[in-house]
Amino acid sequence: MTNLILFGPPGSGKGTQAAKLIDKYNLVHISTGDLFRYEMGNNTPLGLQAKAFMAEGRLVPDEVTIGMLRNKVEAHPEAQGFIFDGFPRTIPQAEALDSLLAEMNTDIAGLIALEVDDEEIVVRVLNRGKSSGRPDDNDEAIIRKRITVYKQETTPVFDYYAEHGKSHSIPGVGSIHDIFERLCMTIDQL
Repeated sequence: MTNLILFGPPGSGKGTQAAKLIDKYNLVHISTGDLFRYEMGNNTPLGLQAKAFMAEGRLVPDEVTIGMLRNKVEAHPEAQGFIFDGFPRTIPQAEALDSLLAEMNTDIAGLIALEVDDEEIVVRVLNRGKSSGRPDDNDEAIIRKRITVYKQETTPVFDYYAEHGKSHSIPGVGSIHDIFERLCMTIDQL
């Protein structure tokens, strides 16, 4: 089973590349944003718990998020692996994900970070903002804040998996095809 964590700042091309990786490696995409929307939209027990925390202005505890991940993973016993997008963002989340996967006799094969410099990210996201309809994609100050938060949150997780020899960085610039080829070369060596 190939379980991957795909990292990259907003606008780095994670979504585009994840879709291609899913097709090539028969992976199931797990986006925590999608999980939250599904669970809360369907008023599942975990979704109701998440709504209650959010209504109080509190962060949703890791246990609730891990429960949502467990549901998604268990719903796909046929999967050749999973690609995690937006999770884990902290060391405790990485440890919880490792524990969940260990219960299933599998683990993270690798974390791959798409490296794109800040100025390129700003240009990409501003361009995306012309059609995305997301107000935060049209405000350079917000984009730069998102880049800063990404770096602060993800650097410790990258380092955590690096200690286990599982972190990899690839250039996230060039054509979609070139970036995909770099990703595949990295994955095929895991």
